[in-house]
Amino acid sequence: MKLCSFLDPSGEHRVGVVTAAGVVDVTTQVPAGGPGGPMRRLLAAGTDLTTLRTDGPVVEGARQLPPVPDPSKIVAAPVNYRDHQTEMSQDSHIAALGVFLKAPSSLIADAEQVVLPYHDRRFDQEGELAVVIGRRARHVRTQDAADYVAGYTCLLDMTMRGGEDRSVRKSFDTFTPTGPHLVTPEEVGPLDDLELHTWVGGKLRQRADIRDLIWAVPDLIGYVSSVMELLPGDIIATGTPAGVGAVHDGDDITVEITRVGRLSVTVTGKGATACPTRGKNSGPRPPAELTPAFERGRR
Repeated sequence: MKLCSFLDPSGEHRVGVVTAAGVVDVTTQVPAGGPGGPMRRLLAAGTDLTTLRTDGPVVEGARQLPPVPDPSKIVAAPVNYRDHQTEMSQDSHIAALGVFLKAPSSLIADAEQVVLPYHDRRFDQEGELAVVIGRRARHVRTQDAADYVAGYTCLLDMTMRGGEDRSVRKSFDTFTPTGPHLVTPEEVGPLDDLELHTWVGGKLRQRADIRDLIWAVPDLIGYVSSVMELLPGDIIATGTPAGVGAVHDGDDITVEITRVGRLSVTVTGKGATACPTRGKNSGPRPPAELTPAFERGRR
């Protein structure tokens, strides 16, 4: 099943199920009360998402939102593919680095714009599989991790290169596009079968097998839940493969993951100013030239 969040024509936040005919509003099936918007409340209620009734009318004139517009947190995995570790000339990967946080205010939806804040810094695209948590999770055993997953979505971890803290460089407003939908686990199927592709301006930059994650999804849920309690609607970005590269004003970016969906955004540099921090010439060093996955001999 595919679910989405949207604003109806009156501006009210709603939840829908994506059907062959279009989006069917299921907000009336969301329990009242509780923290957050309707998607978070739906997940917190422990509702079996596959049982939602879809016999209502198709929504017209809706504005799409990120699948979970208001998670309590976005947790992200740095250097979780070995080929990305190599291209960034990093000595360490996730097993040494742990995870970092991105600001929930950085979320945008499919078909929206990434806004580059500075004209004198480099910004890269990083396509990723994201996990949406379905229930409170604390000290989860890896063998039980699947029980805590509400679904999956596509995510772009937009990044300013440099020596500033990761959570700063990756938390600018608009720097976490997600969507277009939350896809439930039974529709996604085995994660080891999934492939990720990212294009910029129609040119393939990233291609990866999800099975090549250094820490797989159960490992990530187990580790993160040992550090902090995960709440329904929280998002875990699983990391990006090799093929990162600079993006510029006017670029379009698309990330597609097998059975999860296709997320597309555009980039604008309108209103960009000079960067006030001085990390430009420090921090992890990305490749100076683009080396798309297919040029490195990968399938």
